[in-house]
Amino acid sequence: MAERVWQTYYIPGGKEETQAYIKTPLHDKSGPREVTELCIVGNFVEIYLAREGHSNPVGINYLEKIQLPHLASIYGAMLAGVGYILMGAGIPTRIPGVLDRFVNHESATYPLAVTGSLEGEDTAIGFVPQDFMECELPPLKRPTFLAIIASNTLATTLLRKSNGQVNGFIIEGPTAGGHNAPPRGKMQMDAEGEPIYGVRDEVDLAKMRELGVPFWLAGGYAAAEKVKYALSEGAAGVQVGTAFAFCEESGLREDLKQGMIRRALESSVKVKTDAVASPTGFPFKVARLEGTLSEPEVYAARPRVCDLGYLREAYRTEDGSIGYRCAAEPVTTYVSKGGKEEATDGRKCLCNCLLANIGHPQVRARKHVEPGMLTAGNDLASIARFVSGTKTQYAAADVVAALLETA
Repeated sequence: MAERVWQTYYIPGGKEETQAYIKTPLHDKSGPREVTELCIVGNFVEIYLAREGHSNPVGINYLEKIQLPHLASIYGAMLAGVGYILMGAGIPTRIPGVLDRFVNHESATYPLAVTGSLEGEDTAIGFVPQDFMECELPPLKRPTFLAIIASNTLATTLLRKSNGQVNGFIIEGPTAGGHNAPPRGKMQMDAEGEPIYGVRDEVDLAKMRELGVPFWLAGGYAAAEKVKYALSEGAAGVQVGTAFAFCEESGLREDLKQGMIRRALESSVKVKTDAVASPTGFPFKVARLEGTLSEPEVYAARPRVCDLGYLREAYRTEDGSIGYRCAAEPVTTYVSKGGKEEATDGRKCLCNCLLANIGHPQVRARKHVEPGMLTAGNDLASIARFVSGTKTQYAAADVVAALLETA
């Protein structure tokens, strides 16, 4: 067995004697049980709280690349009545079947990508709901499954090869925030070091209409005229992220929201499609803001550490066990696990900085606080239009009103 890695959480207290550290193991193929239970409960709570006070459906977005917690996460969300599950950053052909099985609390498996495994080798993760049930439960409602895609080919593949029904697609262009699909063909960079996207990266909406399933357009659609265009092209609607990310109801830290709104008002916004920032290997949108990991001096001052491990890569070790490594961990550690040193250049710890964004930074040695790092779409500057008068805040309702003003 590969050595188990532990993550440390710092629990601050009002007095020195009440401050403490607790340790929990990182998620791996074998569980462990306490982490699986936390995963179930965490997803249940997120959906339960989001559904309070209204009758509208609530969805949750997962990255296919983060495979270890898939089964426990989905089951917990379904227990809470999640209405939609969205998934991108990979090819989620096995997710629809998982949803079907969890309706009746049946066991499910999901293939774990393990670098160095032999072709046909079974590396599947298993989950048995009955192992976590203390009584019989009624059947669950199957959530609507929407796959996030960036090509017609992937849409067709998912419809043909998935082990259950794919109910629709989110077509996410390269201007969207977060992770982007890499350009098709050989990667080429512009003068700013950003990937160049071309005609081959455009999704043919006529072909999407021919598939006969609903689709939504994403990436720069936070405007009434864009909504009107999407509907005219046969889309069921649009997906908007950036505009809502900086509104009052967003979970982002207030200082980060205000800093970015200020930049938008000053017309000094800069968003870079960073080809190497994410350990996943996918291009990742990074919004520049002082004090965050987007700034070279902040990145250089941060010790390289991987103590959350969500984006770790599973690999086959020399003794045949499964180990885990991350291109954003210490270089010598990554290389000692068989990784290539050049793969570590420019990698940023998204796990830590994204948690820091919402006010839950790791604190080490009771003094080193992890910095955040914001992601946003290319239309980040447009959030300034939601702020009026002397205000430096806007609400989600302001965004919805702007999107629907010509409806």
